[in-house]
Amino acid sequence: MALTKGAPLPYGDIIMGKVETIRRLWAFEQKTFDAFERSVERWGWSSATENHEIAHLTLKDTLVHILNATEAWLVAAAQDRWEVFDAPKRRPQDIRSFRDLRAYRGRVFTPITELTRGLTDRALERRVKVPWMPGRYTLEDGYFQAAFEQAHHLGEIIAVYWQHDRTPPQMMWVPTLTGSKVSVR
Repeated sequence: MALTKGAPLPYGDIIMGKVETIRRLWAFEQKTFDAFERSVERWGWSSATENHEIAHLTLKDTLVHILNATEAWLVAAAQDRWEVFDAPKRRPQDIRSFRDLRAYRGRVFTPITELTRGLTDRALERRVKVPWMPGRYTLEDGYFQAAFEQAHHLGEIIAVYWQHDRTPPQMMWVPTLTGSKVSVR
């Protein structure tokens, strides 16, 4: 049984179908990641690669980890494309510029966007196997796992912004999807 079965989701089974909910979630994930990537780039490479004492130490490595986790769930496991783990320029030490980071983001986001376009309710219920996490999961669970993983790590980046008295990018659901401006501090 999927982790989300039985508990009503805040849009999922009530107002719109699961497929539309996942499509909106993926749109939010892309917009949020893009905003943080652009903002970190404005800080410059030396700040992006400085040890900020967060889980993956640097802002750049944290963004790479988010892409790694998203790729693992929604490309490797969801699309049975395990060869992505052997691809060059996907490990933090191989990402040596913002250009490398953008290129990796493109390699991760493109197949997920294609997957998301073709989603059906049946596809979301399909089982995905992830060897690093025991249990039984669906593709829908994979989308939510990637989303919450990103939110968790972007929270670390937000903390670094606050420590440097800087305003982080927007990551609230409604303003991000609608483009409205709301104070994040």
